[in-house]
Amino acid sequence: MSTRSKKKSPRAGRAAGRDAVGGRSKTPRGRASLADEAAEAGDTGRVTSGPSDANAARVRAFLAERDTLISFDDLHEALVSRGMTLERAELGAVLVELEQHGEVIRNRRGAFGLTERMDLVRGKVLAHRDGYGFLVPDRGGDDVFLSPRQMRAIMHGDRALVSIIGYDNRGRSEGALIEVIERDVKRLVGTFEREAGVCYVVPDNSRLRHDILISEPPEAAPSELRAIDPQGIARGSIVVVEIDHYPTKRSPPTGRVIEVLGEHMVPGMEIDVAIRAYDLPSEFPDDALAESAALGEAVAEADKRDRVDLRHLLLVTIDGEDARDFDDAVYCEPRPSGWMLWVAIADVSAYVTQDSALDVEARRRGNSVYFPNRVLPMLPESLSNGLCSLRPDVDRLCMVCEMLIDRRGAITRSRFYEGLMRSRARLTYTTVAEVIEQRDPAARAALAELTPHLDELYALYAALRTAREARGALELDTVESYIIFDHDNRVSEIRARLRNDAHRLIEECMIAANVAAARFVQRQRLPALYRVHEGPKAERLEQLRAFLDSLDLRLGGGNNPQPEHFCALLEQVREDPRSPLVQTMLLRSLAQAVYRPDNLGHFGLGLKAYAHFTSPIRRYP
Repeated sequence: MSTRSKKKSPRAGRAAGRDAVGGRSKTPRGRASLADEAAEAGDTGRVTSGPSDANAARVRAFLAERDTLISFDDLHEALVSRGMTLERAELGAVLVELEQHGEVIRNRRGAFGLTERMDLVRGKVLAHRDGYGFLVPDRGGDDVFLSPRQMRAIMHGDRALVSIIGYDNRGRSEGALIEVIERDVKRLVGTFEREAGVCYVVPDNSRLRHDILISEPPEAAPSELRAIDPQGIARGSIVVVEIDHYPTKRSPPTGRVIEVLGEHMVPGMEIDVAIRAYDLPSEFPDDALAESAALGEAVAEADKRDRVDLRHLLLVTIDGEDARDFDDAVYCEPRPSGWMLWVAIADVSAYVTQDSALDVEARRRGNSVYFPNRVLPMLPESLSNGLCSLRPDVDRLCMVCEMLIDRRGAITRSRFYEGLMRSRARLTYTTVAEVIEQRDPAARAALAELTPHLDELYALYAALRTAREARGALELDTVESYIIFDHDNRVSEIRARLRNDAHRLIEECMIAANVAAARFVQRQRLPALYRVHEGPKAERLEQLRAFLDSLDLRLGGGNNPQPEHFCALLEQVREDPRSPLVQTMLLRSLAQAVYRPDNLGHFGLGLKAYAHFTSPIRRYP
């Protein structure tokens, strides 16, 4: 039996009951009705500002008189009795808006109350492995502390409604659970245990504090009810559990074992555990696979028409030795004023059309997931490693950014179009660095046809690099590591992945294409997502300066430091053993880059407008 934090044995609640706080329940009529009423009013719940019309004001005023929740039907009846000419659909739309803005609380049964009047807080629960937890409010503000007693009926990740009952000795607001609004964990991975004939599973995730009591599968279980007889499972096995009943204040959660990963943890099983624990999709649905198979293995002749034919250009891909898909290629030629640069990316949209089965599945996955020796692709491998991979010596459909770049590294002209290409080589950063940076005779001889092209790319890189330095863009050479496994899937070595000029060359070519993309959507006034990186906030800047003071270092720029001031600091400590620490703290002071529909520039790169021109093979978008 688990010994974690003196938890009670699940045997105490083998007949898992359900109360108002836990357990599964059917969707209440009030909640479903609200969605229907709102839909009839033409409201989808998407609002850009707070509700301010007369109806919303009168609903607010009525709810402010009450200190208990009221059902949708009773609320509508009460408002009509006060003389309001308010249709049910209109009331539904008003309540949706008020709830969206955190002004109204709705419980699972579809009853409503004014948030400030109820002194209720709704949010997401973050559990601590020591048994207590916190509720992160939807409306913002300080987290609400939840004692181990309150956490009995809640699991990590659940959405819950709590009331504020006081403050602890550290001044934190403390809450009492009113109800669980939405359960987060449906399945989990853990270790199967058996004690005195009682079977239970100890979750692998230490934030999940409840042991799961394993139910005996019914003798006549329906075929869709997956369950493995626990009597045939060895103690200590790593299993996947599907939860049947959630914990309450009086009983533990119960569930069924639906998969046995192994009798004990072995090298390589960590990946299977992670896939199940985070519910990562590892299989594609049949309709998506059927669409992928129907596309074939080669580009159809009909698809090649009406595209700019670039098969005469010496386009090449340059990636790491362990790259699995190749989605961008580069080529440049000298011009009197500088260079013409082509950046070609795989044209995924030619195969994955909007709302197709492939598109729906890619959107659901969101991105490919990379493990050290395995990948869960966003698209089936026949696309990600086939038609949408720019492999050598085969025709591929592509989107092209063609740029004229002067000798100062400035983009003077650019255009975008659909192209047809044929990669001449799959090159690695190591090989290209040997050619252009180390000028290794053997490497240059082996790539004799491509060497002049690579030399021109290197000259272009020097110009782009000069422009980068003139902008004062941040230069953070962080060290990335990679893992080497032996034949038994055991980690044999961890190595640093060193950057060379070939990495930086590709990086600058892609930055140029991204800048051209941002300018294009601005010129065309198209709705688009920009890649935005804001400067440091005052609070983080103050913390960084305090840290630097302790090292007798200074950051220039006063209250508004620019990228060049950060660059000067990094240059100051470049040969200092404290450099990695300073770089880490500097990174923490900066905001994360995000996608936004409004352009706020990119602080780190010193650019006024920046977007992403990238092939959606690995990420959606």
